[in-house]
Amino acid sequence: MPPSPPSRLHDLAHTASDMTDLLAVLWGRAQMEAPSGPISPSQLRALLAIERLEGGNLRTLGEALGSSPPATSRLCDRLEAAGLVERRLSPSSRREVQLHLSRPGRALLGEVRECQVRELGPVLEAMSSEALAQLATGLAAFRDAAASVIDGGAADDARMRVVRPA
Repeated sequence: MPPSPPSRLHDLAHTASDMTDLLAVLWGRAQMEAPSGPISPSQLRALLAIERLEGGNLRTLGEALGSSPPATSRLCDRLEAAGLVERRLSPSSRREVQLHLSRPGRALLGEVRECQVRELGPVLEAMSSEALAQLATGLAAFRDAAASVIDGGAADDARMRVVRPA
């Protein structure tokens, strides 16, 4: 009896692992090459979340990152000390503090995105037009599926928007 073919789940897990490994290498190189200096993956995730949740509070940031309140607060303390994040009192409630990217925080994200484009550009240029079109279609489907899983079926463009460099 011939061996049974690998399951779809096994194939998906292998593909996902390969993709995340490749992207981690490309993104890691981009983070290390940013002119403002290296930034940790957790700090980058936090900055991207703060950008998406502009004016959100620590609770919403913690939910977005899947972090505990103390860990989120410590991360924001470090980002604020580095001059990348500003905490401001909410105009509607003096008891609530809002999180905003500072100018240096926005500049750093811009630099990281430029580095990501430089790292990814040659890979995309090596692909055929047909393969690029298939990739775009696949990424749109991936984004929609991720929004469905993350948001329980309600795609939220503010949370799942595609970020493109300026």
